[in-house]
Amino acid sequence: MGLGDDLMIVSFAEQEKKKHPNKQIVIGNLDLKKIYDSLIYENNPNITPINKIDVKKPIHFINYHKKNRPYIDYKNSNNNKYHWNMAFTPTPGKLYFTKDEKIKAKKILKLANNHWNKNNHFKYKGVIFFESTSTKIDHNYYYNKMKNKDWGESNWQELILRLKHEYLIIQSKHKKSKKYKGVFYSSIDFDFRTACAIINECDLFLGPEGGFGHVAAALNKKAVIYFGGWIHPKVTGYHFHQNIYFNHPNSPCGALGYICNHCEDARKSITVDGVYSKVNLAFK
Repeated sequence: MGLGDDLMIVSFAEQEKKKHPNKQIVIGNLDLKKIYDSLIYENNPNITPINKIDVKKPIHFINYHKKNRPYIDYKNSNNNKYHWNMAFTPTPGKLYFTKDEKIKAKKILKLANNHWNKNNHFKYKGVIFFESTSTKIDHNYYYNKMKNKDWGESNWQELILRLKHEYLIIQSKHKKSKKYKGVFYSSIDFDFRTACAIINECDLFLGPEGGFGHVAAALNKKAVIYFGGWIHPKVTGYHFHQNIYFNHPNSPCGALGYICNHCEDARKSITVDGVYSKVNLAFK
């Protein structure tokens, strides 16, 4: 759980600020009396950062942390499996970019355009921001979780090789990214917030369920998102996105502590042709 979770609470924080306009809105663990900051909260007028809290002024605490997410049914979950709260549906959050972040994003997009024009003699149909790899893959718990959520490197690569003839594809850049043939991979380093600013300059996000899907929703961008059979799109998806779900009696499985055979079946059942069609449909 990470930045996508942080983005899901932003809309609620905005609502709470309207109810309590004279209070400082903070997010954290009420039991531990701990306040959390996040890259997502930067520049947000509705959330008070830790370094700007005035202890003399009233504070409104939102109890939201890794052991208290509204989309998880904790009563029926365990270390090996999540059960989902099917009554929950997320509301898109908001991101507030700095001037420098916007400038850097436009610079990278310009480089991507130059790369396309150098290698092609026709205009692309649209700009896709792509990322399939999580930064949280070192620990076994996260490795198993992300493996179960992912469509598989070979599937993503085959899809990219088909899309690259029609679309300009920009890949995220972080230390654990798997680099794919057919994408523009920036020579300029950039962080998560700059990646979000780049998505704001693109037409569509492509990748698995996770943080960038919530970013696309916050920026009102189209998206084609692989959910597989791990989590239901109703729980962490958005109705205006193309959500690829494995409709199966064992879905959504929520498998955590092991590599799930059902999720492997999802990878095999959801075809490259099918996802390719969803991308083209999103651009119509």
